[in-house]
Amino acid sequence: MPEVSEQLLPGYMIRRGSTLERSLLLKFMQLTYQDLLPNEDFSHLEQTVKQYFSSDTPLWWVEEEGERGSRGERSNFTSPPYPLPPVPLPLMPNTRSPIACLWVGNAIDQVHGNRHAHIFILYVVPEHRRRGIGTALMQYVENWAIQRGDRQIGLQVFQSNKPALNLYNQLGYQTQSLWMVKFLSAEK
Repeated sequence: MPEVSEQLLPGYMIRRGSTLERSLLLKFMQLTYQDLLPNEDFSHLEQTVKQYFSSDTPLWWVEEEGERGSRGERSNFTSPPYPLPPVPLPLMPNTRSPIACLWVGNAIDQVHGNRHAHIFILYVVPEHRRRGIGTALMQYVENWAIQRGDRQIGLQVFQSNKPALNLYNQLGYQTQSLWMVKFLSAEK
């Protein structure tokens, strides 16, 4: 099946990911959390990807527009200009290294019982931030969700992630509930 991509913003293309890109998704999830909590171990994220990533949970990659070869195919870069965790990089044929990703799942609204899109991850590598990619991805997923009949989109964001909070607030997202935790001690 040929790769289908479209322009997201000038200079950036978006393409639908494949379930074969599980390792690359895991890398981007690790990058997301390492940005926020650099001294933590996120090896458990592999289980999250294993349990929730499927053809029913769409994944999109953003890549820079590249020079096309003589037959029209894009170059295949395997060494991105940003650090990735030590996981094999399974790029699809004729694709560039992604600079952003968006992974979406499904959730059920606990008030009305309606299925809706839930953003698992939105990540843009640091070198490409503040260029409108996050905003464009949010608009992209909103259009996708509307087309499939969703009436809302949910997401979870760390309270300490001020840039993400600012983006979501600017786009009209509102706090509907607070996720609260209490850490328990095993000692008595």
